[in-house]
Amino acid sequence: MNIKKFISLVSAMCITAVGFYGCGDSEKNSGKKYGLDPEKPATVTIWHYYNGVQQENFDNAVIEFNETVGRQQGIVVEAYSKGSIEELSNSVLASIKRDAGAEDVPDMFAAYAESAYSADKFGNIVDLSKYFTEEELEEYVDGYIDEGRINNDGSLKIFPTAKSTEVMMLNLTDWQKFADSENVSTDDLRTWEGVVETAEKYYKYTDSLTPDIENDGKAFFGRDSVANYMLVGAKQLGAEFFTNKDGEFIINVDKEVLRRLWENYYVPYVKGYFTAESRYRSDDAKIGEIIALICSTTGSAYFPETVTIDDDYTYPIEALVLPVPNFEGTEPYLVQQGAGMVVTESDEKTEYACTVFLKWFTEKERNISFSVGSGYMPVKKDANDKSFISFDNVETESQLLIDALKVAIDEIQNYNLYTAKPFEDTAKARSFIGDYIQNTAQSAFDESYFRITGGENRDKVISEYVSNEAFEEWYDGFYKGLITELGFENELGFDECLE
Repeated sequence: MNIKKFISLVSAMCITAVGFYGCGDSEKNSGKKYGLDPEKPATVTIWHYYNGVQQENFDNAVIEFNETVGRQQGIVVEAYSKGSIEELSNSVLASIKRDAGAEDVPDMFAAYAESAYSADKFGNIVDLSKYFTEEELEEYVDGYIDEGRINNDGSLKIFPTAKSTEVMMLNLTDWQKFADSENVSTDDLRTWEGVVETAEKYYKYTDSLTPDIENDGKAFFGRDSVANYMLVGAKQLGAEFFTNKDGEFIINVDKEVLRRLWENYYVPYVKGYFTAESRYRSDDAKIGEIIALICSTTGSAYFPETVTIDDDYTYPIEALVLPVPNFEGTEPYLVQQGAGMVVTESDEKTEYACTVFLKWFTEKERNISFSVGSGYMPVKKDANDKSFISFDNVETESQLLIDALKVAIDEIQNYNLYTAKPFEDTAKARSFIGDYIQNTAQSAFDESYFRITGGENRDKVISEYVSNEAFEEWYDGFYKGLITELGFENELGFDECLE
């Protein structure tokens, strides 16, 4: 059974079962209480950023809703794609601020936490708690609901509809050659420290394959979102970068935590054990620059089936999906990603109509259908079960995504989920944190590589870039740069900013 057939089957099941949803007396009475009338349907406009397969799946869900529950209760959903998530966020804020030429504010829109936080400052985002019982909210993954509570008052401003996280992807074909030669195993990849040690062994192993050429070892690993490594890593190590205490935003740049993050990304990067050559690490894997990477569950589908070294040499590979590593001696943590839905203030009838659609859309089978078809994770606890996506005879091009989602379900059940609480400059801070360590590591690698290829001793050169003095300089640049980026340098002395 392939993915498309599965989606069609689940949709058919949902349509058949729709009589059990939204048709009971309690649901009808609730609809009447809020003014829903099948003879005078309420129109709900939704803005989203879905494109391609995701948009097709969402549009099909909207059609199904309108023809079933929507028709029975008196709700018509109209969905519009606004392009990218950035374009969507800009359109929403322009509408909320009533900018010249902006469209009317949608009744509901897809948003990440930072976008919802910005919109909520204008005071017209609905607290969805009043339309959901505690029992209903308990059905959803706790971390997903917690992410939607973007303020400290317990209100629910973002409702989860589909989520993603990260997984490790491994070129099993080339890994096996290396593992057989150097006596390593995938168990060595459970921790960041183990990844670094394995990457060093891989560099030396590949360097040994060409004994007539010095210092030509290959990188082992790369990751798409370095910001996730930094933010989740800091949380896992006990000192997250940003906290909100009693409504007050606090920057926390812990030197010991930064040192550990630096040692397990910057240092191996400078040594050539990690790399980031292309826009995405799956592209690096495709040309043989790395054999292991971390990407989102949605990105796992792009892991290559072949490696192309040059125009004359291409070979097929098998892939293996593994869980994301953790730091030694810590509780496991995992990033949670993916936009949810935000409802804007209008009238109780329209607001309630929005929640009817959200409840319907996140019913187990239906949400699995949309999520799996789009590369996301379902949002209810009972939907996060590997048996629901363990299909036989799945098409080859879909099997890797299925494997990634199965690993991700294990992660969700065994890791602590984390996403940073939003604040005014969330996106700016996140970009700085990820870009700073990546850009400085790349610069140090480029400089050292130039010197080494110019004839200088590799060990001596590398030692300069990974010394205690090098870290002190890097750390100083990091925390001063972060504070400057956020505009605090004129309000507080640098040391006074740090908790």
